Amino acid sequence: MSNETSKKQKRRRIFSTSGSQSGGKSVSASIHPEKVRFFRAHLLKWFKKMGRQFPWRLRECNTYQIIIAELLLQRTRASVVADFFNDFIKKYPSWQDLAFAEQADLEEFLKPVGLWKRRTAALISLARAVVTRGGELPASREELESLPAIGQYIANAVLTMCHNRREPLLDVNMARLLERFFGPRNLADIRYDSYLQELSREVLSRRSAKELNWAMIDFAALVCTARSPSHTSCPLATQCSFVSHP
Repeated sequence: MSNETSKKQKRRRIFSTSGSQSGGKSVSASIHPEKVRFFRAHLLKWFKKMGRQFPWRLRECNTYQIIIAELLLQRTRASVVADFFNDFIKKYPSWQDLAFAEQADLEEFLKPVGLWKRRTAALISLARAVVTRGGELPASREELESLPAIGQYIANAVLTMCHNRREPLLDVNMARLLERFFGPRNLADIRYDSYLQELSREVLSRRSAKELNWAMIDFAALVCTARSPSHTSCPLATQCSFVSHP
């Protein structure tokens, strides 16, 4: 069994057992529901006015474009990907176009965003795997994560954006926002922290899972930043544990 396969299986176990490894106490039992509702309502209100508009967010669900965007975003700032994304889709509009791309051409195309060494082979391998499936992506986590270059985060993006699942796009920035607002906690590796996985899912509502994910991503990037959080302009400040006990 490869190391990467082992890691994916471990992450799937965390998702299937989330809530049972939090010291015997589930998130829903430890977090007041009013605080969750406050968090959701104020984040969505902020997002409607201040959320960022990226090209991969403006279209109806398109799994190809969502996955391409997420793969590009893994190592590059969102503002850089935003400027590059439409050119990529114009040159490689489908899985089939990408599957039959010349690797040297794709490497040259990815150079302006600094991804030609890291992403070229992964993009082509994934595209070929999808083409062998008839161009259709699976709708289950296990099958998605069995594909090349698809890990927990990108699987969640597909499940929440295209299948209306309550799956969090949990990264270090979202984890920071949740940890600050809901209370101090020594963060472990977020990929394997069952409490964080459950907490991030708990704050998502089925009706607005996609928008809440985007709201948390943008809020962490623009307001609740790592070094200089904007407490004076933060709409969550009145109930934020970090503001009360920094």
